[in-house]
Amino acid sequence: MATPIDPEAERNEILRHYRRLLRTAKPILKEGDAKLIKKAFNTSLEAHKNMRRKSGEPYILHPLAVAQIVVEEIGLGTTSIVSALLHDVVEDTPWEISDVEREFGFKVARIVDGLTKISGVFDYGTSEQAENFRKMLLTLSEDVRVILIKLADRLHNMRTLDSMPRHKQLKIASETIYLYAPLAHRLGLYTIKSELEDLYLKYTDTEVYNDLRNKVRQSQSVRNRFIKEFVAPIDEELSAQGFHYEIKGRPKSIYSILRKMRKQNVTFEEVYDLFAIRVILDVPYEQEKAACWQVYSIVTDFYQPNPDRLRDWVSTPKSNGYESLHTTVMSRSGQWVEVQVRTKRMDEIAEKGYAAHWKYKDAATSQAESSLEAWINKVREMLETNNSSALEFMDEFRQNLFVKEVYAFTPKGKLISLPDKSTALDFAFEIHTHIGLQCLGAKVNQKLQPLSYQLRNGDQVEILTSHKQRPTEEWLQYVTTSKARSRIKEYLRDDKKAKSEDGRYLVEKRLELLGVPNTAENLHRLLTHFHVHSLPELYYRLAIGQLDGREIKEDLFSEDSVSSQPSILAPKSFDHEVQKARGVRADMLVIGEHTNTFDYTIAPCCNPIPGDDVFGFETADKGIVIHRTSCPQAVKLMSNYGNRIVRAKWTDQLELAFLAGIHIKGSDRMGLINDVTKVISNSLKVNMRSITVDSNDGMFEGQIMVFVNDTDHLNKMIHRLSKVRGVLGVERFDTVR
Repeated sequence: MATPIDPEAERNEILRHYRRLLRTAKPILKEGDAKLIKKAFNTSLEAHKNMRRKSGEPYILHPLAVAQIVVEEIGLGTTSIVSALLHDVVEDTPWEISDVEREFGFKVARIVDGLTKISGVFDYGTSEQAENFRKMLLTLSEDVRVILIKLADRLHNMRTLDSMPRHKQLKIASETIYLYAPLAHRLGLYTIKSELEDLYLKYTDTEVYNDLRNKVRQSQSVRNRFIKEFVAPIDEELSAQGFHYEIKGRPKSIYSILRKMRKQNVTFEEVYDLFAIRVILDVPYEQEKAACWQVYSIVTDFYQPNPDRLRDWVSTPKSNGYESLHTTVMSRSGQWVEVQVRTKRMDEIAEKGYAAHWKYKDAATSQAESSLEAWINKVREMLETNNSSALEFMDEFRQNLFVKEVYAFTPKGKLISLPDKSTALDFAFEIHTHIGLQCLGAKVNQKLQPLSYQLRNGDQVEILTSHKQRPTEEWLQYVTTSKARSRIKEYLRDDKKAKSEDGRYLVEKRLELLGVPNTAENLHRLLTHFHVHSLPELYYRLAIGQLDGREIKEDLFSEDSVSSQPSILAPKSFDHEVQKARGVRADMLVIGEHTNTFDYTIAPCCNPIPGDDVFGFETADKGIVIHRTSCPQAVKLMSNYGNRIVRAKWTDQLELAFLAGIHIKGSDRMGLINDVTKVISNSLKVNMRSITVDSNDGMFEGQIMVFVNDTDHLNKMIHRLSKVRGVLGVERFDTVR
């Protein structure tokens, strides 16, 4: 039975949140600001008065929470607070953008417009999420606050995801890790980025998240004791030298620990830098660099540094504004510890990203701020010149969000920052589009290098050009930056269009020569004959000689040649098939129950088996494909094609064997393989499809493909195998290799 609603208690709860918002914002408010915030709050309260969230709480608590994050965690001002309070009124209530502009001015209206999703029906092949994201970016290029408020909105939605149904949790979490966490990273909001990543893991792989969280908590007291002992000599020396400072020890995020475990193929206990020591100095702007290096010197007087782990982002800040000095040192107990040295200003910029730059504008125009401005200008340029679909655009945009950087120089010594793995061709396009389009190669450190040469830190690059040079499709394999990719695609598109016109002229002349009318029916016969899906493609292929125009003969147009086959242009009745499949059970696809009535396949990329958390994805040619929710492809599918995701689960009555992969490693010895196969074949009566084992210097590593009934069956086998003498690690792997 539902708990009865107490209007008075709800009203007090709303007012409590509102007063907290005003208290937090008080230090930044100017005259008249509190009145404006009150007006926005009352407007939002009235507009959302009959609305509730999935949790049952009044809807107004959501815009209040978003406004709180905006001011407290991102550090934005009154315009952003007002926009956050109003961010859903146009999308969810009768309010129009014109009403917002009339009551709150043009700036607020523009931000709210950027935060309002596009409504309407989207075609099957398009992505609603991608279209909405492109719309939001159009406003971002004019006002970065749009994306900062959107990140606050997403963060609150992720914090309150418990009340959403499972399929919505997966979709929202996937969008978050695919786009919003990298975007927070790119804007320097490290705290928000880490929380979004952890929350993604919490809802997509709850068991792993809880296990790691418990391990981090259990090791807390030991960690605190270790930190205290580690920082003692540093603390003493910093005080002796008269520094004003603060030392913090903080564990890495759960998501980053898991990523490190998977990347290095190690256990939780083997991750050496589970936490970082941060030394935060309070020094004037002009003394920052010298002070950071002085503290580095003090740290390395007590502890031996790892020479390969020094990162100097004080001399050359990251392009998202991050400044800090990182080193990894060996403690006296034999553990590696990451030490970060930064100033109070640098720390605030690392926590609050873009918004914090405005606070420190007087401390000279920082390189970090100008690089962020340059990035926003790049986004603006990308939006203005990009003619590709919203999905292609989003993929290109993403590629430049979550990457390391490489620093190279022009012949005159200008520093150019590019994403890691950028090439000489990327460098050419970064200097100027015309130089990129005419690039022949490069002289790197006085040596000739091809277009595909991957840049290294400190390279000095001179681009060689020729007026006769023209881009080709192959160039797309040589570039990583969206600027270079979009310019090459744009050139190829224009070139293809021009050649397509030549091909059209060729077809018209050929038909005229044969005395055949240039009708839609006759052109369709040409498409059928050449097995091409569109006229522009047909014209293009004829123009470049891929198809032979001499094949266009009179007998192609005779009545006898009319194909009885269905038109290659006719749309597939896919939607009907999907509806038929969904008709089995409207809200849930149960795998193994009536599934012989429609097509479904098991995705080879993640190889799901009964017991796995799964979802279905509608495709045009393979029916419904079943993926694990932890599949490497899941994030992209759910974040781009939410409308094609089908909720799915396994039936309890499925008595089939499913293929699964096990990765095993350990210390080699005589008879070990025999012991392993005995556990699989004799003890658990499991059929093996294949086993491959490699032994090197007394250690072995192998992969076993087995047929199991479900995850319980597989987990029991993994547990038994881990008990075999000499075996050090056993785990399931996702992809069939």
